[in-house]
Amino acid sequence: MNKKKWIIGAIVALVVILAACFALPYLLSGAPADGLIKMRKGSTIESIQDSVQANVEVNYGKRVGAMLRLMHAKVENREGAFLIPKGMSPFTAARFIKNGAQSGVRFTFNNVRTLEEWTERWGETFMAGPDDMRKALKDSAVCAKYGKTPQTIACLLMPDTYEFYWNISPEKMLDRMHDYYNEFWTSERKAKAERLGLSPDQVATIASIVEEETSKADERGKVARLYLNRYQQGMRLQADPTVKFAIGDFSIKRITVPMTQINSPYNTYRVDGLPPGPIRLPEKSTIDAVLDAPQHDYLYMCARADFSGYHDFTRDYASHLDNAHRYQAALNSRGIK
Repeated sequence: MNKKKWIIGAIVALVVILAACFALPYLLSGAPADGLIKMRKGSTIESIQDSVQANVEVNYGKRVGAMLRLMHAKVENREGAFLIPKGMSPFTAARFIKNGAQSGVRFTFNNVRTLEEWTERWGETFMAGPDDMRKALKDSAVCAKYGKTPQTIACLLMPDTYEFYWNISPEKMLDRMHDYYNEFWTSERKAKAERLGLSPDQVATIASIVEEETSKADERGKVARLYLNRYQQGMRLQADPTVKFAIGDFSIKRITVPMTQINSPYNTYRVDGLPPGPIRLPEKSTIDAVLDAPQHDYLYMCARADFSGYHDFTRDYASHLDNAHRYQAALNSRGIK
């Protein structure tokens, strides 16, 4: 009798050990790395398994797929992005995909020049793709909802790091960006803009020019004040970056006289006042540099001939011409045309 009990006990123990050996990889093994799994409506367990294998690891993906099948998970109507963090077990990951809320997707954009560049970057990150966003940004009615035009809608897109759901629609995204825009433009900042005789979007437009003029953060306030001086005195801005924008080529190293004659509302050599909107997406810090620009009476600036990235500033045109001749000679010596 004791022998029989011993045999039964041994069999039970063996079964438990075998079950544990089978189950432990599903319950205890962790994802070797973070992985973001994107699901559209109509997904299948097979397609989810493929996504996990591609974004995390092959064997881990197989285990997640097996757990989803054991759970009889209904995934056809699930949509969104789901983050599997490093260390999460296949069982927990499967349960999360089956029942959990979708994860947010971080969206960081800095050093973005054009609205088209931003649109492409957005389309690479979110489900809707660039075409729907491009259509929304060009739609006057959509822009008017936020008090903008297709030329000023870029003012909403303030460079930073944000988090949205992967399946967010373009208009919902713009709603959220409008909220962030309003948070940035506090009553204090609006009052500063008003004292300059500018709207928030005009400040952003000047900031976009300043950011293209100099990569030196410690010089941006000085450059901003120069353009404010010109604007407030009724002078044309004559900003080279606006010519590059009008031509559609920011790689131009040297602005020539014929280039300054291009017919465009953005060419500040030909039009009075400010261009109709930003020529790039300016950083928040550059907007603040405009709002807090230190007082001076400079009206002219020219890149230094030492190619340090800084500028020489003058009050009179004759001194400016001297600086310009030195810079042009430096360009010639380097064969820059």
